[in-house]
Amino acid sequence: MENMRRRFVLNLIAYAALRDVPATQLCRLAGIDMAVLQRTEDYVVSHHQLNSLWREASALADDILFGLHFGESLQLSALGIVGEIIRTSETVGQAVEQAAALAHLLTDLLRVTVDRTPSHFIIRFLPLTERTDLFVFRQTLELFMVFVVHELDGLLLRKVKPVSVRLPYRVEQESEYTRVFRCEIEKSAEEYALVFDNHYWTEPLLSANYEIQRTLLQNVAANNSTAGDSFKEKIHQYLLTNAYLGIRSLSEIAANFNVSPRTLQRKLKEEGISYQDVADEVRKSLAIHYLEEGDYPVKTISYMLGYNELSAFTRAFKRWTGKTPVSYQKN
Repeated sequence: MENMRRRFVLNLIAYAALRDVPATQLCRLAGIDMAVLQRTEDYVVSHHQLNSLWREASALADDILFGLHFGESLQLSALGIVGEIIRTSETVGQAVEQAAALAHLLTDLLRVTVDRTPSHFIIRFLPLTERTDLFVFRQTLELFMVFVVHELDGLLLRKVKPVSVRLPYRVEQESEYTRVFRCEIEKSAEEYALVFDNHYWTEPLLSANYEIQRTLLQNVAANNSTAGDSFKEKIHQYLLTNAYLGIRSLSEIAANFNVSPRTLQRKLKEEGISYQDVADEVRKSLAIHYLEEGDYPVKTISYMLGYNELSAFTRAFKRWTGKTPVSYQKN
């Protein structure tokens, strides 16, 4: 059986590192032997260590919404065999039901149920214990709720918008929750839930995306060893690993790194580059990668890179390479 907690911890540490949190310091504060964790498949991470990891990561990143932002960056590939099972579903409904059934493999803090009405389907996140660390529970809960919303993007190759998000507590930084979830947050008396319009339920999943995403992530993993510590490189790496549904805006990236757009621009300017330059570098490398990897339609690649019109992608690609995407793919 795959060590799901170890996989989750490795992904949490990797995301924290993108946020300028020193991985060795984070592990030391959480009581985790990083070297052993990396090389030992059956390394056991205790509840106390995981709780400490959440708290220290949030503190070192200076981000009380660390779980919310981590959920934005997480992908099905990070869930190992659970992600593989979910991605073999044929429709959104099947994927949601698979995810609910497998939630116990990912966390012992909550279980997931799915209910349908004539107009909506509701994904509920039910606490399994009242004795857990409330801070850790909230971080974990928000991580999984955001992950569900944003991974549906990757399954359908477009942004999915819930009808509502229900939380039994009043949130701080409400505008950030609205940005991440793409809808208003309802103050609910008793439940943690995501509500979606029923029309999503029977939509087919676009399986071609998984092959693109898999090869992309393999390339990213191969490049991790040479990635530097500059802010530009961190942004580049983040955009690359989360680019299968377009390049995120300056304000979205700034929020994920818990800085203002102005601060992000200033940091990049100090390194002699703009955010638009970094985004274009990523688009160019992804476009070439997708065109060389297989017979993916140019229109699909254009959409995945965030271009609403094929003509705009064609102009940009010709500026980068001197060729159109179609002629480049043929050659």
